[in-house]
Formats: sequence, C-alpha cells, structure tokens
Amino acid sequence: MNAVQLAVADGMTIARRNALKIRRAPDLLGGVVMLPIVFVLLFTYVFGSMISLPGMSYGEYLLPGIFVMTIVTSAQITGYTLTQDLQKGVFDRFRTLPMSPSAVLTGQTVSDVIMNVTSIVTMALVGLLAGWRVRSSPAEAALGFLMLLLFAYAFSWVTATVALALRTPEVFNNLATILSFPLVFLSNAFVDSSRLPGPLKAVAEWNPVSTLVQAARELFGNTSPALPVPAAWPLRHAVPVSLLWSLLLLVVFVPLATRLYQRAVSR
Repeated sequence: MNAVQLAVADGMTIARRNALKIRRAPDLLGGVVMLPIVFVLLFTYVFGSMISLPGMSYGEYLLPGIFVMTIVTSAQITGYTLTQDLQKGVFDRFRTLPMSPSAVLTGQTVSDVIMNVTSIVTMALVGLLAGWRVRSSPAEAALGFLMLLLFAYAFSWVTATVALALRTPEVFNNLATILSFPLVFLSNAFVDSSRLPGPLKAVAEWNPVSTLVQAARELFGNTSPALPVPAAWPLRHAVPVSLLWSLLLLVVFVPLATRLYQRAVSR
C-alpha cells in the first residue's frame, strides 16, 4: 500500500471513529438531527406566518437560508471534538501509532460531511412536509445540494483552524458562537440584504453566506420574478462565486490547520 492509499485508509478509520462518537453522544446527535428540525419548523411557521413576499411563500424563500445556517453552526462540532481530543491527550496516543499524519484532520472533516448529509436530508424532508418545494430541474437541485456540502466541508477546515489555535473547548465554543451568529444574521438568509442600512448592506452582500444562500435559492428554484434582482456582483453571479468561496477557504485553511496540528502534536 503506497503513502496515498495509506493516508486515505487512515483518514477513513478516523472518520468512522468520529461518526461513532456522534452516534453515541446525545448532545452531538441532537445537533445533527433535532436542531435542523427545530430550525425548519420554528422559522417556517413563526416567521413564515408573519412575512409575505410577492410571487412566493416566505417559507420557500427561507429554507435555503436555514440550510446554510445549519451547516455553518454544525461546523462547530469539528472544532469542539478537536479541542476535546487535544485536552484528553488523544493526539498524543495517535502520534505513537503507525498512521498517516494527515489522517486526523481529513478523518474529522470527512465525518463532518457525513453529519451534514444527515442534517440536510433531515431538513429537506421536514421542509417538504412543511410546504417547501424544489421548483428546478433534478440536475440543478443536485448541484444545489452538492454546493451546500462543498461549502460545509470547506467551512469545517475553518473551524478546525480556529480550534487548533485556541485548544480549549470552552473558549472555542464561546468564540465560535460569537462569530457564527453575525455571519448568518448579517446575510440574506432571512431578509433581503438590499434593505439593510449603510455599511451593513455592503457586509451582507459580500458575505459568503449570502452568496451561498442566493445560489441555493436559484438552484432550487426558490425565487420569484416579482422580487428585486440583486445589485451586488457576488449575488448576481451567486453559483460560480459560491464555488470560488469554497475553493478559497480550502486553499487558505487546509494548510493553516495542518500546520497548527503539526505544531500541537510536536509539543
């Protein structure tokens, strides 16, 4: 078995380990299954019953934003489990084993993809029961789901980098919550970003979350000709710009996370 095959095999072993941890931890499993259900039902029936949009229901407009919000908040599990392993000395035990150095991070991020597939499938099924519909072609809808998973995978490397820099679960959880909420709520996930005042409008329109939400709405067909066309360049080219954001996050944060991990296990 060559080095690449060994790295892939070791990464899959770590991914299975992390998947088992999620299945056996009720709090983490709730974040994977129950939290998406709560988000869909709460936002659809609370906000959806109070806000009207021309040419479409607010529930259909909202659900792509809920998809993105869930994958952003779920990515915190990556950082949380990494900081727990650091604190418990798990990485020290891994260092004594004949395994690829890249296996821990690749296994962790791959297990997050499995977790996000579960979350998105759960949200889609609950959304369909609540009235959400995909109004595009099967190919476009499949591309929409793949883009969500690609961004989720890329964003998990961001949280892995932050976790390895902070190294403690409590500090990571506090900082991740402080950062993720503005990232989601200063976007077009819930309201039209063009209606935000002054600097907040510019921040929302260039926010990668806004671009991904707009791309998901277009690919799922959850748009209306009666709604204003986005003026900001990223939102007018949402699909390719979302792909670029995902690739940029991977290019920047994969090397950073790898370097921080090597520094952590060498101490």
